[in-house]
Amino acid sequence: MLSPLNLLKNIPGGVAQGLIWGIMALGVYITFRLLDVADLTVDGSFATGGAVTVMLITSGTPAPLAVLAAVAAGMLAGLCTGLLHTRFGIPAILSGILTQLALYSINLRIMGMASNRAVSVDRYPLLLSSRYVTPAIISGAAVVLVLVSAMYWYFGTEQGSALRATGSNPNMSRAQGINIDAMKVLGLALSNGVVALAGGLMAQYQGFADINMGRGAIVIGLAAIIIGESVSDSRLLSRWLNFFGKLCFVVLGGVAYYLVVVVVLWLRLNSNDLKLFTAIIVAAFLAIPYLRGRARQGRRRVKGERDA
Repeated sequence: MLSPLNLLKNIPGGVAQGLIWGIMALGVYITFRLLDVADLTVDGSFATGGAVTVMLITSGTPAPLAVLAAVAAGMLAGLCTGLLHTRFGIPAILSGILTQLALYSINLRIMGMASNRAVSVDRYPLLLSSRYVTPAIISGAAVVLVLVSAMYWYFGTEQGSALRATGSNPNMSRAQGINIDAMKVLGLALSNGVVALAGGLMAQYQGFADINMGRGAIVIGLAAIIIGESVSDSRLLSRWLNFFGKLCFVVLGGVAYYLVVVVVLWLRLNSNDLKLFTAIIVAAFLAIPYLRGRARQGRRRVKGERDA
């Protein structure tokens, strides 16, 4: 029988993992929303962050420094994608696929040609671990607060505004003297740096880095963004939220997504169907704004006919 108590016991773990996936979604948000670029590098850079973090920690590097190194590795991956796109004229989506493909071999070499590497909280002082869920939630929330605050500040600066303008209207940005190629490379680097940060945190939380840990990360990131935006853009909240609030709701979208995963597993549905449920969730939330707009048009049309 399904036990509500078991569901309640699993919710804190879902929140902890949801916060980490929410951090990853913030990285996807930079390219998907601010740059208007479809970047598939994240499936590879997420695993890169985990691989670099675990290998450095097991070699004696403090966990915070290992995570910073993972961020740098992720930024290098994004830099490669950006250069393939801007310098060699390869479409952005194909550039991401090429970098993601290359990262598979690179990640294997980082982990010494092993498909996974373990890191135990019993032997190494980790930033967070599934062994201690409550401290993991606190650590994850602290990282989220620092990251969202940094993004809110940065995208309000002149350079950050130029990056946002590049994604909003490239032609006008170029006319204003903005180097849009440089902004695209910078945005891709920042995005994958944040994604690698999430990968490093996830590897510590689950206790290992795996070559396939980033598979489907882009879909989860999009799910978190769509869920968060669907809530934040509602009539009740939209007038009160600024950019900081919207970033927070992207993270909350990651938490909401993973809580759905917890419920799916609690219902004892086949875990192999998680990708199917993810696709259904994303499709549903993508359809909500469209259906809402159609409903508004219908009401306006009816009102117009009555007034006539």
